Amino acid sequence: MTSRRNLIKSLSLLPLAGVLKPDFFVKKNAASEPTKAAKRDYFKELGVRTFINAAGTYTFMTGSLMREEVKDAYMATSYDFVNYHELQDKVGARLAELLKCEAATVTSGAAAAITLGTAGTLTGLDAEKAGMLPHLEGTGMKTEVIMQRKHAIEYAQAIENCGVKVVYVDTAKELEKAINKNTAMYYFVNFLNYEGEIQWQEVLDICQKNGVPTMIDCAADVPPVENLFRFQQMGFDMVCFSGGKGLRGPQSAGILMGKKKYIDAARLNAPPFGDTIGRGMKVNKEEIVGMLAAVEDFLSRDHEADWNLWEGQINLVQNAVKDFEGMTTEIKVPELANVVPTLHLNWDTSKIKISGDQLKEAMRNGHPSIEIAGGGKNTVSITTWMLKPGQERVVASRLNEILTQKIT
Repeated sequence: MTSRRNLIKSLSLLPLAGVLKPDFFVKKNAASEPTKAAKRDYFKELGVRTFINAAGTYTFMTGSLMREEVKDAYMATSYDFVNYHELQDKVGARLAELLKCEAATVTSGAAAAITLGTAGTLTGLDAEKAGMLPHLEGTGMKTEVIMQRKHAIEYAQAIENCGVKVVYVDTAKELEKAINKNTAMYYFVNFLNYEGEIQWQEVLDICQKNGVPTMIDCAADVPPVENLFRFQQMGFDMVCFSGGKGLRGPQSAGILMGKKKYIDAARLNAPPFGDTIGRGMKVNKEEIVGMLAAVEDFLSRDHEADWNLWEGQINLVQNAVKDFEGMTTEIKVPELANVVPTLHLNWDTSKIKISGDQLKEAMRNGHPSIEIAGGGKNTVSITTWMLKPGQERVVASRLNEILTQKIT
């Protein structure tokens, strides 16, 4: 017979995350279903390092972690087939209702939203034109998109994928002059609003006066929750959001929302149509519904409680390092994009003998591995909004440990 000691020993080998069912101790007969195997740890099998994310929602760090509601929706829709068009129609209508806009559609990330929105301004509802992109010459389609030089970012490639030329301007006068019969759209990068000379309202006034559609890239601009409504209410024709950042949906999903005629045109350039520029930007049925679940969850959250949690976590980390001689700490909240409490560390390297890059590397190479942001000679930055509760203590302890070793 199995001794009590051996039984306890065998139970100790079970995964900690496992839950013992009441029928665990009941002997199964031959007709019983086999005991469900423990979940595989694919990352461990593959030798892929996992880490605590104290850096933020960077794509190369795989964005954010989906909320439980999103994972539930994802799995619940994985067992049946549906018509892709019908699903996008119904989810789009529900998103438009929730977001108080004319229309919305789920895309494969914010970059896909930019490409599809741009394509829609070129083709309208002409399916034949949709099959011609990105080859614009001789088609009669418009060929230029305008943006401010101070808004020039690598993600503008998502526009150029459509075959258009990006025309850069610096001033309102230059914008007026740049608009012509070939102008398809104006592209605005929200987090760079205060970097450019022409800001939201002036861009809208000029473009609306000249009949030029406007798109605003708000990929990382939630929280705050108000931003889901702000920019289409401001007057932008199309608004792009990432799904896998603050919304905590699938990383490979996003939202294109705005005026119905532009969203409908964008859909004509999107999957499942096979001869379009967006065919490779497929978003599966699970992600489509997962994105809806993410928006529903985000709109219903207690955002004040979330904020208080992040503030408490970031204060704990700050308290662990602020008293080191030569260390300066400051908590800031960005005005645009990633609007969360962010701890900035800056130190005198004659007193604390480590560079920012070396500190990042030391945090990364520890156990567990921790990712922080920034770097360089003597600075790093830390956020807590992607931490699981309790991980802030691990981050604080590790920072304190590493810096203590580097004090002269």
